[in-house]
Amino acid sequence: MAAVKFAKAFHRHTICPDATVPGATVREVLDAYLALYPSARGYALDEHGAVRKHVTVFVDGEQVADRTGLADPVSDQATIHLVQALSGG
Repeated sequence: MAAVKFAKAFHRHTICPDATVPGATVREVLDAYLALYPSARGYALDEHGAVRKHVTVFVDGEQVADRTGLADPVSDQATIHLVQALSGG
C-alpha cells in the first residue's frame, strides 16, 4: 500500500493525516485516501477531480505527469506527497 502525506500547510485547513492506502495509480490511491478523509478533497482536487492549480503531487520525489487523470503508476511502497505549489516571479 502507498503512503499519502499532505504538507503541513494543509493541516491548518483540513483533516489530512499521513495514511497508507491501496492503489495502483495516483488516482486510485488518492480516491482511497479521500474516502477516509473526504474534507481534504477540496484542498487537493478541483470540482473535476484534477489536481488544483496551486497543489503539486509527487510520487517518490518525482512530480506527477498527469495532473488531470492522475494515471501515473504507484508501487506498493510508494510515497505520495501533496504540497502547495509555488508561483510568482
